[in-house]
Amino acid sequence: MIKTENLCKTFGKLQAVHNVTLSIADNCIFGLAGTNGAGKSTLLRMLSGVLRQDSGSISIDGREAYENPEVKEDIFFLPDTSYFFQNASMADMAEYYSMFYPRYDKDRFHKLVNNLGLDKKRKISTFSKGMKRQAALLLGVCSGTKYLFCDETFDGLDPVMRQAAKSILAYEVTEREFTPVIASHNLRELEDICDRVGLLHKGGVLLSKDVEEMKLQIHKVQCVIPEIQDEEQLLGELDVLQMEKRLSLLTMVVRGSHEEIMAKIQEKHPLFAEAIPLTLEEIFISETEVAGYDIKKLFM
Repeated sequence: MIKTENLCKTFGKLQAVHNVTLSIADNCIFGLAGTNGAGKSTLLRMLSGVLRQDSGSISIDGREAYENPEVKEDIFFLPDTSYFFQNASMADMAEYYSMFYPRYDKDRFHKLVNNLGLDKKRKISTFSKGMKRQAALLLGVCSGTKYLFCDETFDGLDPVMRQAAKSILAYEVTEREFTPVIASHNLRELEDICDRVGLLHKGGVLLSKDVEEMKLQIHKVQCVIPEIQDEEQLLGELDVLQMEKRLSLLTMVVRGSHEEIMAKIQEKHPLFAEAIPLTLEEIFISETEVAGYDIKKLFM
């Protein structure tokens, strides 16, 4: 389990990470969302033990990561720009990593390389950007580490390869003790794979919540209530986070259970009523507006 408390890191006058307190459970896929400059990369580098925090604490299974070789055997960090040795092939890099990661799974590596149609003997420097992303991910997954920290891993992948990468991570979580932490500026990339998502903004955490729990507790509904007084009464009875009315159509984002919300709407004898699935982006926008932030300008 990963825990941070009041984590801070500055570079000169720049406050890159500010009082970040997070808890990441084992065997879940954790998404770290935020715009460029929000502090995602710096946070991952501190979790990996690459950077030392200025203040606060980091606990990886109860141990400090910085300058701790035993902890680093359980961590593989995929930075935004992966580094490979000059003229090295994927086979060369796999051999190199196997010297440092005692649980490196070479059989799994060869199987995944063949499944994705990559040439493990070809120089990685001749790969396209997307192929380099695939190579880095496969090398990291096969390291056998408990934790895999991914910084913008899906950036540059085509839709098919993006889905393949997500499937590989999901499979690993079900088959062994494995916790990927995926940082991305794109909430939509995290929506269909993450169990829990944290939102960073200006170095701090705005929210950290379970994705399914959020989807069960926040709903978007549209309805047409024939009587104005019934509509006003309905708005008072529901926990409305957002509301928009166009002509007679009322659109609301409401907190609460789906059954309770629809039951209250039906009491007003609507001419029309339906629930519309919310995207993770819409949920975060609603949540942050309640907390006093407007992230529509950041993510839309």
